[in-house]
Amino acid sequence: MFKLKIGFYSASTPITALSPKRFRRAIDFLQQQGVRLTAGSLTRKQDNYRSGSIDERAREINELIHNDQVEIIMATIGGTNTNSVLPDIDFAYLRCHPKTFVGYSDATALLLAVKTQAPQCRVLYGPALVASFGEWQPFVGMTWHYFNQVITTGSHQIVQLQGPKFWSDERLNWENFEQPKEQRVNAWHYTKQPVLEGRLIGGNLNTMYGIIGSKYFPQLSSEDLLLIEDAEKDAATVEKNFAMLKNAGVFNQIKGIILGKHALFDDQGSHKTPIEILLEVVNNPQLPIIYDYDCCHTVPMMTTPLGAHTIINAQTMTAEFSDF
Repeated sequence: MFKLKIGFYSASTPITALSPKRFRRAIDFLQQQGVRLTAGSLTRKQDNYRSGSIDERAREINELIHNDQVEIIMATIGGTNTNSVLPDIDFAYLRCHPKTFVGYSDATALLLAVKTQAPQCRVLYGPALVASFGEWQPFVGMTWHYFNQVITTGSHQIVQLQGPKFWSDERLNWENFEQPKEQRVNAWHYTKQPVLEGRLIGGNLNTMYGIIGSKYFPQLSSEDLLLIEDAEKDAATVEKNFAMLKNAGVFNQIKGIILGKHALFDDQGSHKTPIEILLEVVNNPQLPIIYDYDCCHTVPMMTTPLGAHTIINAQTMTAEFSDF
C-alpha cells in the first residue's frame, strides 16, 4: 500500500535529462519506501539551461497542483530561474485545495511564494527528488528518515529531530559511485545563546535576491527566526548577499538567525568563514545566531518546516517543530 503520493517538477535545471542514472536511482529508492510518484510534464526534457520555457515550467507545476492524486509536490533539484514562474502559479486554487511543497536551493522561490500566497499549504525546506534521493547510503537513508519524520507529523503534533552525528559536502558520487564520502564529525555552534525559539522562515539566500522586495518574500516580525543557507559560493558573493539582507532592513526585524552549513565554500584566500562574514555584516552582537545547522546542500539533510514554531538547541543538536 502506498504511503505518500509525490508529484515532482523541474522549475529550473533539467536534471532528469542531465543525470539519468541518478534520476533512476532516486525513483527506485522512493518506490522502495512505498511512495507513489507522478512525473511532471517536463520530465527528461531540456531547453538548454532550463527544463522548458517559463510557460511550460509554470504549467508543469499547475498540473500537479490540480492533480487530485498528488498530495506532495517536490522539486527534482534547484537551479537559478524558479522565480520566473511565480506570476503564473495558480495560488488561488491552492488556497482552496492546499498541498505540501518540498524542496531546497532554488526551490526557495516557490516555497516562499506558496507560504505567502497560499498559507494553508504545508511548506518544507527539505529534499529534492534527484539531488537528495539519488544520493548513496548511508546519507540517503538518513535524509529519508528526517523527511519521513516531518511529513508524517500531524498539524497539531510536535516533531523533534536529532542532528546527524556526521556530515559531508564532498563532491563525489553524483552519477556513479566512486568511493564512500568522507564522514565529518558534526557540531552546531552559536554566538549569543544556545537555544532559539520562534517562527522559522527563509531558505536559500542566493535565491532570495530574486524575490526580495516582491509580494513573494515573507513579511518578517520580531518573533521570526530567519533561516539562511547557501552552497558553492565565494566569500565576495556571500558578503554581498548578507549585505543585501542588511540593506533591506531584514536583520532589524527578526529575533535571530539560523545559518546552515555552506557546502564547498570558497574563502578566496581570506581564511574567513561564512559565520565570520555574517557577523561582520550584521555588526550587532545582540542578534543571536545558531550556525552550521544541517538543512541544505550538505548531506544528510534535515527537513525543516517553514512557518513552524521552532525550538533549536545548538548544544543538544535538536530541532523541534510544531504548528506547521
